[in-house]
Amino acid sequence: MTDLLEKPATVSVLVPVAVERPYTYAVPAGMALAPGDVVVVPLGPRSVLAVVWDGAPDSVPAKKLRSVEDKLDGHIGEEMRRFVDWLADYTLSHRGTVLRMVLRVPEAFGPEKPVMAVRLAGAAPERMTSARTRVLEIAADGLAWNKGALAEAAGVGASVVEGLVDAGTLERVALPPAPVVGVPDPDFAPPVLTDGQVDAAARLRDAVAADAFAVALVEGVTGAGKTEVYFEAVAEALRRGRQVLVLVPEISLTTQFLDRFEARFGTRPAEWHSGMTPRVRERTWRGVANGQVRAVVGARSALFLPFSQPGLIVVDEEHDPAYKQEEGVIYSARDMAVVRGMIGGFPVILSSATPSIESRANAERGRYIHVKLPDRFGASLPDIKAIDMRADGAPSGRFLSPVLVDAIKETIGGGEQALLFLNRRGYAPLTLCRKCGFRFECPNCSAWLVDHRFRRVLSCHHCGHSIARPERCPNCDAEDSLVACGPGIERIAEEAADLFPDIRILMLSSDLVQSISELRTRFSMIERGEVDLIIGTQLVAKGHNFPHLALVGAIDADIGLATADPRAAERTFQLLQQVTGRAGRQKDGGRGLIQTFDPDHPVMQAIISGDREAFYAREMEQRERSGLPPFGRLAAIVVSGRTQAEASGYARALARAVPKADGAQRTESRGSDAVRVLGPAEAPLAVVRGRHRFRLLVKAPRGFDLQGWLRRWLAQAPAAKGGLRVSIDVDPVSFL
Repeated sequence: MTDLLEKPATVSVLVPVAVERPYTYAVPAGMALAPGDVVVVPLGPRSVLAVVWDGAPDSVPAKKLRSVEDKLDGHIGEEMRRFVDWLADYTLSHRGTVLRMVLRVPEAFGPEKPVMAVRLAGAAPERMTSARTRVLEIAADGLAWNKGALAEAAGVGASVVEGLVDAGTLERVALPPAPVVGVPDPDFAPPVLTDGQVDAAARLRDAVAADAFAVALVEGVTGAGKTEVYFEAVAEALRRGRQVLVLVPEISLTTQFLDRFEARFGTRPAEWHSGMTPRVRERTWRGVANGQVRAVVGARSALFLPFSQPGLIVVDEEHDPAYKQEEGVIYSARDMAVVRGMIGGFPVILSSATPSIESRANAERGRYIHVKLPDRFGASLPDIKAIDMRADGAPSGRFLSPVLVDAIKETIGGGEQALLFLNRRGYAPLTLCRKCGFRFECPNCSAWLVDHRFRRVLSCHHCGHSIARPERCPNCDAEDSLVACGPGIERIAEEAADLFPDIRILMLSSDLVQSISELRTRFSMIERGEVDLIIGTQLVAKGHNFPHLALVGAIDADIGLATADPRAAERTFQLLQQVTGRAGRQKDGGRGLIQTFDPDHPVMQAIISGDREAFYAREMEQRERSGLPPFGRLAAIVVSGRTQAEASGYARALARAVPKADGAQRTESRGSDAVRVLGPAEAPLAVVRGRHRFRLLVKAPRGFDLQGWLRRWLAQAPAAKGGLRVSIDVDPVSFL
């Protein structure tokens, strides 16, 4: 009895490492802790940030207990804790690893550092100089000045200001930090909407006003004004004192979005992405947690910000595969945004001109509110035509057909812009020796090295390995025998410069810009009309509004269809529809020309005819017949090892451990339904970063407890030892 009375109080604490469940820690005397409190605890030889978790702590002998070291200012709310648990269960990830994504800014849990400034405090020093005089003349207003700003305004060095501080003439003062961003005004500049937009906006406002979980799919053609419509839902959430998160798939999209947000609400939202400085990241995290930041636009990681009063999440371009996190905790930010709204009891808006098949199916089933905007705002849709490359192909050694070349001349001659789209970076995807046939392959991946002519390197797009472009073949030592096969955007730019020597050409690709600011500068140049011809990858296909763009030409439009990926048709449709939709957004007369060797393909026909409904109906019928998402469930298990034999051997052992039913190997029956495991087989990308990869694909009926079944399978499988790794992707988007 005495031992029980003397045993210290304990709590469950989740640490941000790869652990499944919380650990038990002792609570020091005088410290009060509750679920959600952020603490510092010992873990092995180090101290880590952690969170007091829900549930009763395990019974641990007092002599084995370690104590919580400190309690910090931060708090992780119940909704976020439930979200961490849900995400970990769904993705079969460690809870601690998911928590790590929430605690990415440890500096935010301490007191915010004040801003130090100086102001006039005493008499002028005995020794005066002209520099000191200028400083005191400016400081005479009695206001507090940043030391550097005061020195710059007076045209002196910082040492002059510091000398006046030492003399007692100026004093240091601590100022409260300025807000990260201003408070958006929902009634700052209400838009003028069309009748269709008014009705759509009203439906979204009603969903926000209901103050309950709901999902709305805003589907509208390119240029239909989807952003202006969902801004009205944002305004309603702000009026009700709630916080708003807008997710975008690429940070390049934020430039125009920030401008449009400021024009509508009088101030910019906070940003959240990898390009932020640590200081801004810290202040934004803290501002979201304490409610001072009311609106955030960010990449997928913004889902893990600790909103104190969440009222709305908008997922812009919801179809974009960039929302899928492919490493670490593998999750879809679009799907998890819906989950976060469900847990928090607030609405979620998905917006796209080309919705994913999953979202479209949910809308048709009535699970999502379906808001349609079938007409463009202020202009008609572009005229889309196919160029049959079998009949009107490019001359030998060229990639632009005469039809497209003439259209570019006409467009630029009329003072408008043209865009050439090719979803392939670099100069050429393959370099080989015409004498011996040698091909340049990455030593770490089963992929060719891509020729980047402007940087004079051959580079792997999977692991980053690169070599200087050689003058001779490394295999046969032949000189001038290396030839580039196929086009990348650099090669298209070279051809365009030869055809149109007097025009202004700008390339846009992720590997050609060094920073977010440089990327934004290039987009601004396009918007101001300082460029005649834009040549870019899918970076230019996502939600941009180029007011002077009248023509879009798609090069090698069939690229995406030449794979076994079950999503190939959907992705090709979305990409071509999005990029051609950049044309003619400000006035009538926009055109899209698609170079294809298969103009009769259903995807090409759907785009050319504008019959999107036929495409969605056909694609959903095929998915349902095949039992593929959203009519069935998939999970991919990728085994990787340092050698092919190691990876292959464990993948086969994993397959042998699949739960059996009725004596059938690799099949589990569930009533009339069945789970099928396909493989193992080499992954399409068989080697990445020196690791050999084998994949098993699990196919299950919709509604089946796939996660529970996977846990049972993995629990009875042999342990992965040594250099083996097992990655589980529930609801895979990529099949590489």
